[in-house]
Amino acid sequence: MTDPRDDGLPIVAIVGRPNVGKSTLFNRIVGSRLAIVEDRARTTRDRLYATAEWNGRRFVVVDTGGLEVEPGDVIEAKVQEQARLAIAEADVVVFVVDAAAGPTPADLEAAALLRRATAPVLVAANKADNPRRELEAAEFHGLGWSEVHPISALQGRSVADLLDAVVAALPPPTAAELAERDREAAAAGELEAEPELEAEAALEPAAETAPAAIAIVGRPNVGKSSLLNALLGEERAIVSEVPGTTRDAIDTRLRWGRSEVVLIDTAGIRRRGRVAAAAPAERYSALRALRAIDRADVAVLVVDATEGLTAQDAHIAGYVVEAGRGLVIALNKWDLVEKTHRTFDEAVAAIRRAAPFLELAPVVSISAKDRLRVGRVLELALDVWGARRRRVPTGELNRLVASAVERQPPPLVHGRRPKIRYATQVAVAPPTFVFFGVDVADLHFSYRRYLENRLRDAYGFVGTPIRLVFRDRSEDPARGRGRRLARQR
Repeated sequence: MTDPRDDGLPIVAIVGRPNVGKSTLFNRIVGSRLAIVEDRARTTRDRLYATAEWNGRRFVVVDTGGLEVEPGDVIEAKVQEQARLAIAEADVVVFVVDAAAGPTPADLEAAALLRRATAPVLVAANKADNPRRELEAAEFHGLGWSEVHPISALQGRSVADLLDAVVAALPPPTAAELAERDREAAAAGELEAEPELEAEAALEPAAETAPAAIAIVGRPNVGKSSLLNALLGEERAIVSEVPGTTRDAIDTRLRWGRSEVVLIDTAGIRRRGRVAAAAPAERYSALRALRAIDRADVAVLVVDATEGLTAQDAHIAGYVVEAGRGLVIALNKWDLVEKTHRTFDEAVAAIRRAAPFLELAPVVSISAKDRLRVGRVLELALDVWGARRRRVPTGELNRLVASAVERQPPPLVHGRRPKIRYATQVAVAPPTFVFFGVDVADLHFSYRRYLENRLRDAYGFVGTPIRLVFRDRSEDPARGRGRRLARQR
């Protein structure tokens, strides 16, 4: 697993009791609404990481759930464990308190925990929206730290001063951090690159080969976070039998063989009616999950093997395919299934019958709890990632199309047989092909599917949708123009 420190960047943890504005401050620092913000305690649960930069210094910011000495339930106990892990790995801790409410017993309890931290602690009195609140923030000197920073994360008031103090408290830059800074400066033309840096840059992957982004998606309580933790080998995400435990879409980098991937754990996606009736945090979670699919290369759909593919599973898979993303189906909780030598084949066949469009997706049976075949999930996801970027040479493509047409000519349309003259691949991720010819825009969908199947037979394209576009180039320009005008009328 790759830790945030692997990039040579220091870590800044944002902690405090529930509902003091930690996620608002996190979003303000990273410059994006990555964390869900709601005027309700205990919205944030898992650790959420992002990279920020201030005064030329880059660092990793960690948002955490609210610190509480005596959590009220199992989920909150795991939230506390996540917060304590963030404190333990931090180089600087920002202790957020509420200037409007003043010091509370929960603040005193959190302060007692933070006094045992080895990293420097900065007190940020949030919600100091006016000069009077700034003066009242002086009450927090009683927590035991010499300096208190009155801020308003919502308005951005004095957050710059807090970041100045954060950067000043960071440890000196590591050798890796300095090398990365020099490399970026050389790329920007600000200084002459050293020969060693040039050699390194030549070996670095291009932007096209950025780490594969793999989103773990599915209904609530099917084992998405358990799969993430099994892949990472640590409790990165909170796991509970209570549906809806995960809320934010959490990005985690993982070294896998010679490559690196970005795993995105997402909240469970409920049926549309249930989402509309849910609390705001859960509605935002569902939207974040759908956006995570949009920014992923491949989605791993986790299905409860004891229930089989449900209508909601098929709905989520349909969204993935429509978005042009790759798809892998992971049948989780396989340890709970009574099995024979035919059970897996029968489960796959049932999926294909229930949703024929899922024929393209590879299926793997796993047990995230027992870490059974979880590595196979990533192997398949990377195969799909590669298939999405496959490019077919134009000559090969046209020979394949000519052979397919000779084997099975297109059916007649309005008494005329469409003629495919030429085909070319115009894009990857997903692979997109344009077919030019006469009356090809009127080709029946069954023949289009035939051509797609021939492409899949020849080049695989495992797990990825492919796009076929058909454009008419009439042999008689005047007749073709008249026919198009007739269609428009």
